[in-house]
Amino acid sequence: MPHDHSHRISNAIDSLIAHLVPSDASEDEEAAQERHDNCFELVKTLLDNPISPAISSDVNHASDLIKRKLIQSNPSQALRFSNLYTRLLSLPVLNQKWAILYLLYQLADSPDPNEPLPLSPLRQPVQRDVLRRRAEKEQATRPVASTPREKEEEVFNDAFQPGGLKKFPPKEARQSPGEKAENNEEDNSNKRDVSLKSTLLADSYVEIDPPETALLRDLPFTLQGLSSATLPFSQDTVLKLPPTLPSPLISLLHTLAEPSLLYRGLSSWVKTPAGGLLGQSLRAAISGELRSYLSLIATLEAQIRRALSSLNESAPRGGIGKAGVTLKRCVVWTREATMGLRLLSLIAEESKSKRGGQIISLIHGFSSSHGDPIVAAFAERLLIQVTRPFYDILRHWIYDGELQDPYKEFFVKEQDPNNEARKELKSRGQSSVWNDKYETDKKMIPSIITDDFAQKVFLIGKSLNFIRHSCGDSQWVEDYSKSSSKELRYGDTATLEAWIDEAYKTTMKRLMDLMTNKFHLFEHLRALKNYILLGQGDFIALLMESLAANLDRPAGAQYRHTLTAQLEHAIRGSNAQYDSPEVLRRLDARMLQLSHGDIGWDCFTLEYKIDAPTDVVVTEWGNRQYLKVFNFLWRIKRVEFALASTWRKCMTGSRGVLQTSDPAVVQTWKSTRGVLAEMVHFVGQLQYYILFEVIESSWEQLQKGIRKEDCTLDDLIRAHTRYLDSITHKGLLGARRRQHNEALAAAAAMGIAEVEDRNSYMVQLGDLLRTMLHYREAVDGLYSWSVSEFTRRQEAEVRHSTTAAPRSPTKRGGPFAPSKPSTPAPPLDADDVFGADGPAGNVVPSEFPALQERLRQQGGSFRTRLQILLGDLAYQPDVDMRFLGVAMNFNDVYQPVRRKTKSAAPAGSQTAKSEVGNSSRA
Repeated sequence: MPHDHSHRISNAIDSLIAHLVPSDASEDEEAAQERHDNCFELVKTLLDNPISPAISSDVNHASDLIKRKLIQSNPSQALRFSNLYTRLLSLPVLNQKWAILYLLYQLADSPDPNEPLPLSPLRQPVQRDVLRRRAEKEQATRPVASTPREKEEEVFNDAFQPGGLKKFPPKEARQSPGEKAENNEEDNSNKRDVSLKSTLLADSYVEIDPPETALLRDLPFTLQGLSSATLPFSQDTVLKLPPTLPSPLISLLHTLAEPSLLYRGLSSWVKTPAGGLLGQSLRAAISGELRSYLSLIATLEAQIRRALSSLNESAPRGGIGKAGVTLKRCVVWTREATMGLRLLSLIAEESKSKRGGQIISLIHGFSSSHGDPIVAAFAERLLIQVTRPFYDILRHWIYDGELQDPYKEFFVKEQDPNNEARKELKSRGQSSVWNDKYETDKKMIPSIITDDFAQKVFLIGKSLNFIRHSCGDSQWVEDYSKSSSKELRYGDTATLEAWIDEAYKTTMKRLMDLMTNKFHLFEHLRALKNYILLGQGDFIALLMESLAANLDRPAGAQYRHTLTAQLEHAIRGSNAQYDSPEVLRRLDARMLQLSHGDIGWDCFTLEYKIDAPTDVVVTEWGNRQYLKVFNFLWRIKRVEFALASTWRKCMTGSRGVLQTSDPAVVQTWKSTRGVLAEMVHFVGQLQYYILFEVIESSWEQLQKGIRKEDCTLDDLIRAHTRYLDSITHKGLLGARRRQHNEALAAAAAMGIAEVEDRNSYMVQLGDLLRTMLHYREAVDGLYSWSVSEFTRRQEAEVRHSTTAAPRSPTKRGGPFAPSKPSTPAPPLDADDVFGADGPAGNVVPSEFPALQERLRQQGGSFRTRLQILLGDLAYQPDVDMRFLGVAMNFNDVYQPVRRKTKSAAPAGSQTAKSEVGNSSRA
């Protein structure tokens, strides 16, 4: 029989060597057999004479080494190892538990199995000699003494060295021969003392009620939250302990009562209804942890029953001490489970007032901020299960553009239609389907993602939804979802961010491609600039020339077909005819709402129709801004057209009908042409500033903003809004006039609140434009008077040359009378009044003095208002607006005036220069 046993061992060793040691094809058979024999002898020697390990057989130390390694490399497995280690300790069939753990620990650092194994496990002699000499050299050069700090570090490193805890030298090796003999006698006496003490303790042992065996028998029920005979639950949160037990046992039962009460509370909580998918997921995750806890309790119950079945009733304490299962050991076995239940109870309590992403942030706080690695690993494991509904919603949002969130737990939500702020924006026309459908809820953004990440996710889903429902490209969204959809889960943050970045770039590129190529957004923006902002000069000039005669009539006499016909004529007669038909069909001419006394110039406007989905960029508010700018520029163009017509007529007439020898008329025409030149200069500088310094520079900034490679629709909307704000502000349509310090100080002294007219520049420019139109009307009156006087003078000369016989002279007034009157005329001021022949020969006043006075007043009013405008522009913080004042007054012909506000000036101190009334639009 021993021979058969030895034979089986030899066969097993041969099989293992043949399986583990690879063969070498280049090696001959004799060398291979020799290597096989060497390996066999080595294994046989190790089996026959096992070497005592140089490390301590401490199972707890081996467990600490493994746990420390897991925390550093894979924290999520540390808690699982603790549970498995607890079960391993409860197995009685394994005697060398520390050896098993230490073997597993050593195997964790084993080399890659794919690497080739050495042909021989034996080191070459030369290599062994080198290693031996190196070790001797290091031993010889090692310093004899070391500092206390070095000793402490050496002790710590020995305690946690990867090779294991070193054995303490045996007592005989640390004693001299004399000490050994003396210690042998002491050991014999100590053994007698221990035996005597054990006998005395056994005799003095007092029975407790209920006994520890009964407590152990009922403990599994208590740990499951069930009442028992010895440990009943008087209330849901109260466990009644036997009052007859000694304090040490009461302390142990107090410790064991904690997991019982925690489990009881958690098992009741998971049955309560959840307010959302994440709440249900949290309850499911906690239920899974409770099932793991019950598995531990089942294992503990099996150990308790096995131990109780092997008790010796005649031994002290019923032999419970030798059974291996005590209350104290149960405390040790349930310690980490108690920690987990404590964490679960805290999470359950805190989650009652939270939902959605707030629950994820709560658990993630324990995972990322808790100092205990066991707690962090436990929370990390919970997150994997709890976040599944969140990532399902996220996947539908970033790949389908659909928000499947019935309980409003996602950080993206549909906007409330009853929101007052949204209603106000909608009433002002600053809303669109892009901005009014979804919004982000900052409170629901979980801490596992950053704000930038959340913004990208929001834009991806909103863009896909916009492409599907507003752009009508649902087929592309479906194809994109099928080709790109991936399962998202918690853990691999880097991969998730890469997927989100990829989805972000794809959706943004598709959306901008649709807006550019399919819906021609940039072409519409350029058309708005050319036609509504008067950038197409030849078209505007031809349109104004063709409409001038019609627009001089009352607004009620304007007909739409006439306006559209003249618009078509202007398009065909200018470079606008080469624009895209898609652009030209959107251009329309119409009349604004009529007011009493309006003429066609006051109500005419051009309209460029924008439809979906480009109306998310050019919103209703944007259309109103364009209309506002067009009406302002159209009024300036009207004044320019009127002044140019009058100037051309005057220059032509100066060589004909306006020639006169009267010095008063000559001086009046000279001053009139000077004022006309000032007005033409003012209008030209104002147009140049608005069209080039404001609109063109703002257009360049808009182009830079929308032509960026990573431009999104939100970026485009913001850039276009800034473009319109810049035009309206710098174009004097929305700028505030800056009040000077004296006015502010006076208003503060009088207790009057600061009041600023937001449309101050618009009012001033409107007054200036009306003044110029009134002046132009006066010039036209002077021209008509001059023509009539020229005609009368020509007729008088003809009559004088054709009359042969002298006759009595008639009364003729004015400086152009051919002879003195026979009857003296009434005394008149030569500067103001001239005579004229009426039908009955009566003397009537001439129109010239009234025209002269009207021209003087209108010219003075123009200069006064212009000086006030220049004074306000000089103190504007905007450099471009200050430059407008410099360009208008480059030779300092005007003296800018800083006007005072009405609220700050005392009553009766207002002068003509400081009063500019707010009148209706021209």
